[in-house]
Amino acid sequence: MNSVGIIAEYNPFHNGHLYHLSKVKEMFPNHIIVLILSGNYLQRGEFSILDKYTKTKIVLENGIDLIIELPFNFAVQSADMFAKGAIQLLNELKVENLVFGSETNNIEDLKLLSKIQLENSNYQIKVKELMKKGINYPTALSKALKEISNMEVTTPNDILGLSYVREIIKNNYNINPICIKRTNDYHDLENNSNIVSASNIRNKINNNIDIKKYVPLKTYEYLKEVNINFNYSFKYLKFKIISEINKLDEYLDVDEGIDNRIKKYIYSSNNYQELIDNIKTKRYTYNKISRMLCHILTGFKKSDVVSNIEYIRILGMNNIGKNYINSIKKNITLPIITKFSDFNDKYQQLELRLSYIYSLILEDNMYVENEIKAKVIIQNKND
Repeated sequence: MNSVGIIAEYNPFHNGHLYHLSKVKEMFPNHIIVLILSGNYLQRGEFSILDKYTKTKIVLENGIDLIIELPFNFAVQSADMFAKGAIQLLNELKVENLVFGSETNNIEDLKLLSKIQLENSNYQIKVKELMKKGINYPTALSKALKEISNMEVTTPNDILGLSYVREIIKNNYNINPICIKRTNDYHDLENNSNIVSASNIRNKINNNIDIKKYVPLKTYEYLKEVNINFNYSFKYLKFKIISEINKLDEYLDVDEGIDNRIKKYIYSSNNYQELIDNIKTKRYTYNKISRMLCHILTGFKKSDVVSNIEYIRILGMNNIGKNYINSIKKNITLPIITKFSDFNDKYQQLELRLSYIYSLILEDNMYVENEIKAKVIIQNKND
């Protein structure tokens, strides 16, 4: 059984994602489609506006065969760690192809730049030199590559795609990376065409603009049923920071003295945006600070970090995906999680804590109940 992988957050699943999925099906007919999906917490430190089980139902209804959760430890991290976890999962699941969105849509350039990062000794030297000048890591990466190759990577999907390709090459995984031209600009919050970015859609929701034409019907129906205003979550974060004001450096991404900036501005900041703007410097990107605050809020410490994927959690599958898992199960080396009780104590505690916090923010305890009681969502292919 041949397979193709997708890595996504789907916050929310929209028409652009539907286009991407249709292109994958067109390029790889009769292939199993495996999705590595971020759960309730996302790479930029944000909450998912739809929970992971709802997202799983939506993508099953749109033709994805097997949905695997990217663990929090990798889902809420920089591009390199995000990619490491996702690609490890695809490799463990014997997925042969990876298709991802790209602004430049040039896979050969991404392969070349990946090899420079892995093999050119001057690259790391230049990155370190630039960071010593106070430049943040993504910018230092791009500048170092431009100095060496006269090519740069500055856009979100290309940065992530570069991490995917490098991870494949570094580990000699038998995965063929392929990119598809991204159809919208992540930073464009004003576009009103049928295909706009997820951030544009979230911005429209926050401004009470109807988003029906930008998302599939099922996404629209689910969005109408949930409370998606996360602004009031700041009071919980503020309480957590003030109550642990001298322990902040225990949490992931709180390093190099940035805890002093948090201490300085937490009392005068009135919301997430204001706190991030106050803390932000040339060295610390918006996304890094947002992830850091997410780690503080969820109690995710540096000591909790693991360097490799330790399990495979199946969120959903159709009968084709089920047959695929059964066909490769004997070659899978990691434990397969299909229900909450499959977790060991360490991960049960983490997942329960994450679900409690997500439920607290959305003011609905069903997300905790979902976590404890949930089993793999099964959908027959012909449903």
